Amino acid sequence: MKKQKTLVSILIINYNNGKLLTRAINSCLKQKYKNIEILIFDDKSTDNSKKVLNDFKKNKRIRIGGNENKKKKIAALDAMNGYIRLFKRSKGSLIYLLDSDDYFHKSKVQKINKIFSNRKEIDFVQNLPYIKNNLKIEKKTNKNNPLSFWPYLAPESCISFRKKFMNSFLKTNKEFTNSYEDIWLGFRMGVYAFFCLKKFYTINMNLTFYESLGQSKKYRLLNKNWIKRRKNSFEYLKCISKKKNLLNKNWDYLITKFITKLY
Repeated sequence: MKKQKTLVSILIINYNNGKLLTRAINSCLKQKYKNIEILIFDDKSTDNSKKVLNDFKKNKRIRIGGNENKKKKIAALDAMNGYIRLFKRSKGSLIYLLDSDDYFHKSKVQKINKIFSNRKEIDFVQNLPYIKNNLKIEKKTNKNNPLSFWPYLAPESCISFRKKFMNSFLKTNKEFTNSYEDIWLGFRMGVYAFFCLKKFYTINMNLTFYESLGQSKKYRLLNKNWIKRRKNSFEYLKCISKKKNLLNKNWDYLITKFITKLY
């Protein structure tokens, strides 16, 4: 009897990305690995997103929902809560995240599923992105260490995980869900996978096309919001790891904290 393939759930968050939404959805439908479901959450878009989504409603592999009562305007928290709502509706044992302005390489699910199949101890995988702007893709030598990306990890569209990992993360992160408003879901999950569970893995392949409006490293170092995010990233790590003295002798954190006071 032929073994049934693992069901994969791809979760897509959209807000006013109607121009790019079709590309994102089609990149999922054209995956070499076919046993997938696609769940889409539209966060009350005001552009042509609804019309685009209507074109996919008849596809049996796609389920569409949304937020009709949008009140908050905090991008990181809105996206996180949207992903969580989709996760609770998902049926797959492996979960992939995708922002609607990004898209997948056609072999992405196939290649990452092999990691989950061969490495039972790994619960969380991030791949490297093709960054679609004028910035170069910086490949770290210590590619399996989140600190090499600090205070960012790979974008949400570059992460995938086992369903049991997300259940564990939601329990641990529950008290912080509406805190740290500039800390995105992908970063929270990466920190939890690497520092708390030790079940984090980076595949050294560029499997996600990522639309970036990023700034140069030189500019970021002078940017108030970037410094604030850096400080909050450290403090989130301390809270979720439940190690009160974690940062007491961390010079990177202490210097960052001092700089924030100057602004």
